[in-house]
Amino acid sequence: MRNILPALLLLFCLSSCYQAERDCEDFKTGTFEFESYLEGELVKTRFVRNDSIEIDYFRGKADTSSIRWINDCEYILSNLNPKNRAEEKPIHMKILTTKGNTYTFEYGLVGETRKQRGTVVKVE
Repeated sequence: MRNILPALLLLFCLSSCYQAERDCEDFKTGTFEFESYLEGELVKTRFVRNDSIEIDYFRGKADTSSIRWINDCEYILSNLNPKNRAEEKPIHMKILTTKGNTYTFEYGLVGETRKQRGTVVKVE
């Protein structure tokens, strides 16, 4: 038992020093792809983002949103041409980790506690 305590303490100390990579600046602009399951089908969304506008291409249709950056890793996405009340609500996006040409993010409607996660690949 005495041998286990120092090993656990060392493991705890080493794991607490780990910090995920978060280089968000590389992902503020470019062309990206995101895959998700929608009604049991794997679907792909492609989007192009500059510092203030994001254009999403999904199932042959384009949709434009404005971007307001809160900090280097968080922004608010607001649909410029909402077709219903649900599309009028802004979305809070937060980049959690980055690695190579991908990033993991968390998103949810502004003011809501429910969040979802996904991974995006920068293709250009």
